[in-house]
Amino acid sequence: MMLRDHCCCCYGAPSSDSADIADRDPVLLVSGIGGSILHSKRKKFGFQTRVWVRILLADLEFKKKIWSIYNPETGYTEPLDDSAEIVVPQDDYGLYAIDILDPSIFVKCLHLTDVYHFHDMIDMLVGCGYKKGTTLFGYGYDFRQSNRIGQLMNGLKERLETAYKASGGRKVNIISHSMGGLLVSCFISLYGDIFSKYVNKWITIATPFQGAPGCINDSILTGMQFVEGFESYFFVSRWSMHQLLVECPSVYEMLPNPNFNWKKQPEIQVWRKHSKEGETSVVLESYGRHECVTLFEEALKNNELKYDGKTVALPFNLAILKWAAGTREVLDETQIPKGISFYNIYGTSFDTPFDVCYGSESSPIDQLSEICHTTPEYSYVDGDGTVPSESAMADKFDAVERVGVGASHRGLLKDENVFELVKKWLGVSGKARARYSKTSKVMDA
Repeated sequence: MMLRDHCCCCYGAPSSDSADIADRDPVLLVSGIGGSILHSKRKKFGFQTRVWVRILLADLEFKKKIWSIYNPETGYTEPLDDSAEIVVPQDDYGLYAIDILDPSIFVKCLHLTDVYHFHDMIDMLVGCGYKKGTTLFGYGYDFRQSNRIGQLMNGLKERLETAYKASGGRKVNIISHSMGGLLVSCFISLYGDIFSKYVNKWITIATPFQGAPGCINDSILTGMQFVEGFESYFFVSRWSMHQLLVECPSVYEMLPNPNFNWKKQPEIQVWRKHSKEGETSVVLESYGRHECVTLFEEALKNNELKYDGKTVALPFNLAILKWAAGTREVLDETQIPKGISFYNIYGTSFDTPFDVCYGSESSPIDQLSEICHTTPEYSYVDGDGTVPSESAMADKFDAVERVGVGASHRGLLKDENVFELVKKWLGVSGKARARYSKTSKVMDA
């Protein structure tokens, strides 16, 4: 079996067949963090290797080709391998990169659905009569980067223009998932006139409008596991992922919004051992929205990795934090232009991390740097397992409808209740279309 998945990619172009006439408004699917295939492209020869997502040789290729460092002069996160660049394959009108994230024969034969991303939704839309390249498109992007960086904004603009023109000048309906909703929000705030020109409706799913406190706080301190269970042994390790996320502006941009009026302010707690005059005590320390920065700095001050025979320091990055604060200002200023319909689907019924605690009373933390190698304990709130419902509901827009669906964060992309809502809002359910009032409701899975 071929273990390495090398390929040459070309941009998908609309069909030249003049008989392809759009019979409905086009749909553009926008992925979230970790929701796009990424390739490492050799600058000299143009040779490409898939580095995200892959099941086989995952950690090895990840460390060699995608570990990155933030450049404060450009605002971009750049690979440590300076002979290569990270690119997103554009095959199949942008849909390939967000469909099955590891499209290898191994994954398809074993049907490892943990890496099936927009696959079921794409199949559903094709079954409803949408045609790839005429009325169905995808937008995958380098999710390491800031949600307001030029590369991502220009890419979204180009994909909107392509969908608009390919469908004969029909306005686009956007369906975004997770962080993709923040990307769209930034685009509206920065390029509202272009958004008005090309977009008809925006349906967002599981978007952390006010952040994802438990998951993101812990990701910065200990990393993130995208695949659970048996498959995780073939996947990127939590520690390897952590070393990438510390240098990703997109992650900092999903920290809990300090300006949002949470029902309860999120906290990070640490059971801490203190010694004084020969006596030892254990204290539960709490870090709120402002104090947590001090905790991040102290816990990550010695964080480093070995790369190509060199030691690379990766402390908590205050330059990224400053940039992320600017992104939060952009997000808080977003207003959906008149004439565009907005719909919000958020996940419910799953325990979702909110507060994070490290150490215990019987096994306290001595030095804060130990946190990075500690298994956390969470307090939970309602949500989709990743994004609290409180955050996903708080878009602050004039929504046509907000609906809670009992499904997990990624499970929402394959949930039948979600599909029925999407078909209804797109007007392709086959049922008589009704007028929808501004409402919020919860749907049980």
